[in-house]
Amino acid sequence: MLLGLALIALAAASWGTTGATMTLLSREAAASPLLVGWSRLAIAAPVLVLAAAGAGRFGARHPSLRAWPSLADLPLCAALGLAMAAYQVCYFRAVTLVGVAPTALLAICSAPLLIAMLAALFLGDRLTPLVRLSLGVAVAGTALLVVGPRGFDEIAGRFGLGALLALGAGVSYAVYAVAAKGLLARVTPLAVSAITFALAALFLAPALLGEAAPGRALAAGWPLLVYLGLGPTALAYVLFTAGLGRVPATAAGIVSLLEPLTATTLGLLVFGERLGPVGAAGAILLLAALALLTAARR
Repeated sequence: MLLGLALIALAAASWGTTGATMTLLSREAAASPLLVGWSRLAIAAPVLVLAAAGAGRFGARHPSLRAWPSLADLPLCAALGLAMAAYQVCYFRAVTLVGVAPTALLAICSAPLLIAMLAALFLGDRLTPLVRLSLGVAVAGTALLVVGPRGFDEIAGRFGLGALLALGAGVSYAVYAVAAKGLLARVTPLAVSAITFALAALFLAPALLGEAAPGRALAAGWPLLVYLGLGPTALAYVLFTAGLGRVPATAAGIVSLLEPLTATTLGLLVFGERLGPVGAAGAILLLAALALLTAARR
């Protein structure tokens, strides 16, 4: 079990560096969120395809799960690809508008709570009193984090747009998670991730035609782009999948909190971002809401 927790912790901590990587790419390579999101997917997809093929070849998968989706699963896979593509664009654009810490807190912390709401609406899951309490705490935390020390003009402008995009990333991931639930009951997680990332990269590719000098940004930022595609994406998903098979889902959810904590720490300490007292209270409420939701899922 300790090995499983360590694998999930490594994956979650590496996920927490994606926002910081986007900030560096924007500053040093003038890379757009769209280009960064597409590069991340395009680099990770073939690695995950190879990992899924290797797991199937060497029998490292559950015997009741198929190695790859069937033709009947393609519409669902396409929906997953669209949701993942939307997540990349929303998340990385939000980072450039509001910073690493607020984006991580709004997007990453809202996703599990949005998943609970969507699961109740479309999958018939029951919202227990503890889940309802966690949702209420999350709404209050989000409001405090967005308002913080900012005036109305700032909220209605750049920061407001960034906050909406961050929440849009949370919605995109929640849609992905709920839509993937049925597919993951039939197909291995690595195969689902591989197909999803490949389709998401394919869906985003036409939008790159509108990018100004993408080759220059790729040449300037390729080390960070390779890191983003291999480390916090391909390798992290492999580690998380391996760890998830060794620990209870509740423990995995708790350890996954390292993702927003890592991102927030990097934003505050490395990039000099500030939440302010009110924003910090909102961040604490969001993390408390996640802890309540985790307790409710036991």
